[in-house]
Amino acid sequence: MELKVIDGNGLASETVSASEELFGREYNEALIHQLVVAYQANARFGNSKQKDRSEIAKSTRKPWAQKGTGRARAGMASSPLWRGGGNIFPNTSKENFTQKINRKMYRAGLASIFSQLLRENRLTVVGKLALDAPKTKLFAQMMLNMGFDSGRVLVIVDSLDDNLYLSSRNLPNVVILEAHQVDPVSLVHFPKTLVTLDAVRKIEEVLA
Repeated sequence: MELKVIDGNGLASETVSASEELFGREYNEALIHQLVVAYQANARFGNSKQKDRSEIAKSTRKPWAQKGTGRARAGMASSPLWRGGGNIFPNTSKENFTQKINRKMYRAGLASIFSQLLRENRLTVVGKLALDAPKTKLFAQMMLNMGFDSGRVLVIVDSLDDNLYLSSRNLPNVVILEAHQVDPVSLVHFPKTLVTLDAVRKIEEVLA
């Protein structure tokens, strides 16, 4: 598999060989869907809480006599059958939403996403990203030179230095991640992805 590499001005600089396992895998929609759903589910907090009948702040006195009123029997106002009563099967804060994904499935899913991004021309490889000073204007101009003039862009680097971080944090449509932070949701979410050559090599070590 051959990858075209551009420089900071958006000009083609070289062509490098890349792993077929990472960029030549077939598109597996079912696996990618399972990967994204599991990743989002594992990020959920179990903070949804509902009250059962024992937690409702109502009197436990019997509303009316058991017999002689013509009404149905009633024990207390916190009954789940009554409006304002407790839930029969309430959500608790201990609910667990995690889903297990095997390591091979995770690696295969990420490789399938990278392969599809390359086929759809949504993945660009740049030789190196470096700035002399932490200035947003310099970073924005460099992105413009490489053809990223509008829309959301995910940037993946080998290691994030201070100049690059400080220069990019004020751009709302640009998110920079290190190679070990790459996740399936970000890869699917962003229309364009920019990857440095060193980051490609590091991702190949993990996934290929």
